[in-house]
Amino acid sequence: MTERYTTNGRGRLYNAITETVGDTPCVRLNHIAPEHVAIYVKVESFNPLSSVKDRLALNMIEAAEREGRLKPGQTVVEATSGNTGIGLAMVCAAKGYPLVITMAESFSIERRRLMRFLGAKVVLTPKEEKGIGMYRKAAALADKYGWFFARQFESRDNADIHESTTGREIVADFANTRLDYWVTGYGTGGTVTGVARVLRKALPDCKIILSEPHNARLVGSGESQERNADGSPASSHPAWEPHVIQGWTPDFIPGVLQEGIDNQCFDQVLPVDGAIGMKWAARLAAEEGILTGVSGGSTLATAMEVAATAPKGSTMLVMLPDTGERYLSTPLFESIPAEMNDEEQALANIT
Repeated sequence: MTERYTTNGRGRLYNAITETVGDTPCVRLNHIAPEHVAIYVKVESFNPLSSVKDRLALNMIEAAEREGRLKPGQTVVEATSGNTGIGLAMVCAAKGYPLVITMAESFSIERRRLMRFLGAKVVLTPKEEKGIGMYRKAAALADKYGWFFARQFESRDNADIHESTTGREIVADFANTRLDYWVTGYGTGGTVTGVARVLRKALPDCKIILSEPHNARLVGSGESQERNADGSPASSHPAWEPHVIQGWTPDFIPGVLQEGIDNQCFDQVLPVDGAIGMKWAARLAAEEGILTGVSGGSTLATAMEVAATAPKGSTMLVMLPDTGERYLSTPLFESIPAEMNDEEQALANIT
């Protein structure tokens, strides 16, 4: 056995699955990156339920427990496009809380089945009502039944966990390597807002690039978001249109992201076509062996645009929010057949 592939375990035992959240790896791209730039990807699918949202799901519950906002056995309710709900389903199952998820019917079937498999109830809202509809449904259920509304879009616990984990991990991993660019998209805005708090202090020369769908340029439009007194969205943002990047850019600017906008936590916001993002996700899988979803592919597409004009020797880190397996029923896998093609059938016929 070669020494390179021997392992010694993690050196500890875990008391619950929730203790395994975080410490995801930064991996260099060796085949698809431009030669003049070093590109690394932070692979958030290494979290126990395969997405970056495991982080905020855990912190929203544990912070609420510490502060007495969540009572033992109380039902948790949340509006989500899927990944936060899956993370919450894991955390609630491990801790013994009933969970009800509200989700627009337009999101992938894999998401709702995973949440139900983890013991959650999933209430679907009409796609015509967009993200606002699922948000209002969760708020109404919380008000009617006295449930704990996690409120990922406004919760301070969202960005806080990325400040205390994701951002610090990045700084530690690049302690001996210059980091010139960090590229991310946004859903709630927790990742960019929380990580930026750390990078602005620890790596002030690192440029933070934010990406959003080309046909839903909420931040790029410069138009403000109408809000209720409690910070929740009062209406859909006028710049929003339906887009294919699930998990990104709801039809309103979340309160968590608003903090990032107000504090200028990013240097540039760039639009990306989700169809191009799918092509980069496919290349990442086939040429680097790294599986990510549409959001990860779209973030990578944005990074490649930046890399094209980046100075020689630049180093870049790209966030990959989740795994591609969450998109089997979506256009990401539309061209991938389940049956053998002619070449495969010919190989099968040889023997």
